[in-house]
Amino acid sequence: MADISIIIPAYNAEKYIKKCLDSLIKQTKKEIEIIVINDGSKDNTEKLIKSYTDSRIKYYKNTNHGIGYSRNYGIEKAKGKYIMFLDSDDYVEKDICEKLYNKARNDDLDLVICDFFKEFENGNIEEIHTNDFKNSSLKDNPDIITEYLSPWAKLYSTKLLKDNNIKFVENLKYEDAPFVIEALDKAKKIGKVNDCLVHYMIHGNSETTVRDKRVFDILKIIDKIRKYTKNKAYLIDKIDKLTVRIITNYTIQQRVQADKKVGMEFINEAFEYMKKEVPDYKNNKYYETRSFLRRTIEKSKLLTKIYVKLYNK
Repeated sequence: MADISIIIPAYNAEKYIKKCLDSLIKQTKKEIEIIVINDGSKDNTEKLIKSYTDSRIKYYKNTNHGIGYSRNYGIEKAKGKYIMFLDSDDYVEKDICEKLYNKARNDDLDLVICDFFKEFENGNIEEIHTNDFKNSSLKDNPDIITEYLSPWAKLYSTKLLKDNNIKFVENLKYEDAPFVIEALDKAKKIGKVNDCLVHYMIHGNSETTVRDKRVFDILKIIDKIRKYTKNKAYLIDKIDKLTVRIITNYTIQQRVQADKKVGMEFINEAFEYMKKEVPDYKNNKYYETRSFLRRTIEKSKLLTKIYVKLYNK
């Protein structure tokens, strides 16, 4: 039985999948299984995956269902004691499995978080170090929820996910956050390894950088988070701050929206959502982290629209 199941959804990933898989095959910890779900790719993704002879690679092919479905499918297939998620265009340090597994086993943890690199197409690399903390739970240390809510750069107990039926949202973009928040909330003990172990790739046409009409999905995702946490008093302030942070980021990001009309409509709807859910949003602690100029623009619907229009010219 594998100690760790690494789940990788892959869609038209021929440019990146080799570097991703090579980084896993070279792991110092050998007791792993690499679950690759081809989500209806139309390029050479399948050919590249099938070129590997390593028996630890478990290959599955589906029609295109989206990343949430693929990750849930991977969880069902996982046989490891722990689960990791990795995007097909990212790669990892050779000792990530060893370090996260040893931390989980030695400290009896349900979930382990690590730091990561942001790697850009121009070759620039930025180390991202999230706040350190002692082994804890979300109830005892709710600040954990304000860190990056990506599913990768984390190791999850398989028992935690399966016993609590924790699944990704399907058929919506930005499906990561509700999954991670529920996993953090249900974990009895969470720990951290203060090493950058994942290389998170940022390129021009990735899911992370492209903005289109699906941007409205982020409001549905925030709604799911708020409904899940509404009776958890220890999270109320954190979720309000998270709501303001996410919405502010996405309103400003309409500067790269493919359809300018969609961008303006989103800004309108996003500010209405903030007014409804966080009426005092202009005094939210999130803005304390922003420069005077940034927070002046970000708090104002009119100034946000002006900024987006000027950027788009």
